[in-house]
Amino acid sequence: MTEPCRRERDDQGTRLFECRGCGLRYEFGLPPSDTKATCRRCGATLLSMPADSLRRSLALALTGIVLIVVANTMPFMSIMIQGRLQQASLLTGNEALFRDGLWSLAALVLFTTVVAPALKLGALVYVLLGVTLPRPPLGLPLVFGWLERLRPWSMIEVYLLGVFVAYVKLLDFASIEVGVACYALGLLMLLMVMIDSVLSPELVWRAMEDRGLVAYPPPRAAPPLLLCETCALVSASAAGSSACPRCGARRHFRKPESVTRTWALVLTAVILYLPANIFPVMTVISFGKGEPDTILSGVKSLFQAGMWPLALLVFFASITVPALKIGGLLFLLITTRRGSRWHLRDRTLLYRIVESIGRWSMIDIFMLSILAGLVQLGSIATISPGVGAVSFAAVVIITMFAAAAFDPRLMWDAAGENR
Repeated sequence: MTEPCRRERDDQGTRLFECRGCGLRYEFGLPPSDTKATCRRCGATLLSMPADSLRRSLALALTGIVLIVVANTMPFMSIMIQGRLQQASLLTGNEALFRDGLWSLAALVLFTTVVAPALKLGALVYVLLGVTLPRPPLGLPLVFGWLERLRPWSMIEVYLLGVFVAYVKLLDFASIEVGVACYALGLLMLLMVMIDSVLSPELVWRAMEDRGLVAYPPPRAAPPLLLCETCALVSASAAGSSACPRCGARRHFRKPESVTRTWALVLTAVILYLPANIFPVMTVISFGKGEPDTILSGVKSLFQAGMWPLALLVFFASITVPALKIGGLLFLLITTRRGSRWHLRDRTLLYRIVESIGRWSMIDIFMLSILAGLVQLGSIATISPGVGAVSFAAVVIITMFAAAAFDPRLMWDAAGENR
């Protein structure tokens, strides 16, 4: 279904756009700077056009690279207990997890807090600088296409919330000093948020069109039409080929085997959710005394210590969010299977919420890595990670994959709204 929204043509003419939330198609030219186009049917963002998008994004990304170097080379935090000083860098928690045999957890924390943010900033600088050079470097479309895939795995803001939780938990029995790296990480978080708000992917792809790095789409698109999940171009499907004419990525009318893959991933998360809450996630030993803590017992101890706002935060992020995400996906799968027309717009909004909040459950894992790296003071105090943390991290990652596998347009297809 195609709806003409604006008939005025800019210099580059009108093009087709498809809502990724409901599948409704529109035809319009690039809107004026500093505006945003949203879908009238489900409310999802179709196109965002921040003012001076490319130059602002490049400046922020260059600043971010400086900050990520500072965050990984300067002292992060130090604690003093009974005259014993322990210092930690951003990588100390990963080393502690690896030393305790939890190499998979160490790799996950390293990737989400160091590797993914660095790759995101480096790739963005490579692309935005590349399109301005007289001879652009190779692979710009491929590099920019991977940026969207990296976005949910860069978790600086979640890590900082984990730092705050760890800081509050340590206040009762240690003197804490925050290092330069922690402040750099806070500034880096703000920069990453600003980059996501000012970068317009469509303008980047059109800049590459103008430089001849990717092909112009045909001026008239005849059915059947396909949306490219990489560059968001809606264009005709050439005979015998599903490749996008602009970026070359493979296209599908809907995400392949979406419902089946989502069911498999959700059921796997349900199975892992039980050991994640039964087995201990960490063991705190102070002066020879201590016992393993599960997620629930950790929340209980925070309540008993009078830190109820922090207890509520951990309870919401570590118990409520995974349960709601699993329940939300099950609800969407069942209503899609039944072809329900009930509250389609609200169900699409529910999907967007489920997709965006799952990563925040990593607070507990990040807090654990910080505590395990900081509190290694022999007989005075030691914090060790438990096997429950591995199951819990697996639940978070699998539910993120499940949300990415689900195609919300199928809800509207099943209800007969996309003919």
